Amino acid sequence: MGKALMVQGTASHVGKSVLVAGLCRLFRQDGLRVAPFKAQNMALNSCATPDGREIGRAQAVQAEAARIAPTVDMNPILLKPEGDARSQVVVEGRVLGSMSAAEYQVRKAELWPIVEASLHRLLDQYDLVVIEGAGSPVEVNLKAGDLVNMRVAQAVQAPVVLVADIDRGGVFAALVGTMELLEPAERVLVAGFVINKFRGDPALFAPGITFLEERLGRPVLGVVPWVDELAIAEEDSLGLPGAHSEVGLGRAVDVAVIRLPHVANFDDFDPLARHPAIGLRYVDRVEQLDTPDLVILPGTKTTRADLAFMQDRGLDRALRAYAARGGALIGICGGYQMLGERIEDLEGVEGEPGVIDGLGLLPAWTCFATEKATVQVHGRVAAQHGLLAAVAGRALVGYEIHMGRTESRAPAAFEIASADGALRSDGAVGANGRVLGTYLHGLFANRAVIEGLVAALAPGWAGISNVPPPDPYDRLAAVLRRSLDIPGLCTAAGIARV
Repeated sequence: MGKALMVQGTASHVGKSVLVAGLCRLFRQDGLRVAPFKAQNMALNSCATPDGREIGRAQAVQAEAARIAPTVDMNPILLKPEGDARSQVVVEGRVLGSMSAAEYQVRKAELWPIVEASLHRLLDQYDLVVIEGAGSPVEVNLKAGDLVNMRVAQAVQAPVVLVADIDRGGVFAALVGTMELLEPAERVLVAGFVINKFRGDPALFAPGITFLEERLGRPVLGVVPWVDELAIAEEDSLGLPGAHSEVGLGRAVDVAVIRLPHVANFDDFDPLARHPAIGLRYVDRVEQLDTPDLVILPGTKTTRADLAFMQDRGLDRALRAYAARGGALIGICGGYQMLGERIEDLEGVEGEPGVIDGLGLLPAWTCFATEKATVQVHGRVAAQHGLLAAVAGRALVGYEIHMGRTESRAPAAFEIASADGALRSDGAVGANGRVLGTYLHGLFANRAVIEGLVAALAPGWAGISNVPPPDPYDRLAAVLRRSLDIPGLCTAAGIARV
């Protein structure tokens, strides 16, 4: 049976997910078979597994860091917030239902055996399972129904590394307060502390290390520096940049993403932000829009509610006017649904049953269904005119996660290969080729797609060297090797390094 090491935090967004990804790559480099695990994840960024299930995007990223395929055992419970204290509950990769917070608390008892079974399967298959907690382990109002923090650590006697974010301040109070609020049986599992996101000279923090080790009787296992432009997908919207009105950021192509309240899978746009020709910004008001070269309507967990948000702010009218002037728009998943003529929700998937008008920028219409599509796909660019004409026929990969089917009278944007080898159509391209919709997440991770967009939107761009960027997981692992006490971590976890 494999060993376990758990990373918990003093709060949300202290860097647990990224640290787990880095540790997965580091220990994989050292010859161990490693897998990530998070019992319960609350996020709108999700991913389809190879067998057509759905898990949190962060665990798929961590699996990639470990150089293994993602599975539902790595994230048996996924909560996708829908607003009004409700979430869609995904268990073992399938939708269990939409529940209020109170309803979910009642159901937790029946979910714990699923969590335990998933974790033990991973421990049976791998040398090391790096477990991620959620939020803080000492939220006293939530501890009775804990499925993700100390209950998990106690179930397999996993040593816990407690992480605090020094960039947000209050790191001493956060660590001392967390240790104080832990029960004695929980406190004994804490092997040490990691100070994350440190800016400046770590030697200046030496008095802080002394204080923590003397006060809490545990070692500080490392001070991890702030790492700029890490190029690893964020877990949830806490990592999403705020809306701003800077135009173009000095790049050849100015891309504006509409920052919807329930934006999902916004890591779709990370490859755009990293491209030297593209300046990416998020906007949520008409006055921030200006005149971008491209507007993207992202995926969303609640298409109808977020379309109403755009209508309330006049963004729908602004986008229609922008398209009428020849502006370029791409809709991904829920954004694609919004670009059509209407959305039918006859089964009440997103609230009261009804039919609403879309933006009317594509001759398409969507009908919601209770069954969710979760599938990894490969195919090719089918668009023969417009934004992607320069790369027509080029291969691509991606994944779909959506509840609903969209029909269109427009030419398809992409062709997707089915299991039997036949091709099916995806998406739509408007008459002038400047409006495109698709269900494909991960679209911009395909180099051909970005090449096509740059060719269409900035034909005079000269480009730079095509030397591929360094592997972000290797880069992160190198940072952790320099800043963490790796032998101390191995000793705590009982790991025999290869």
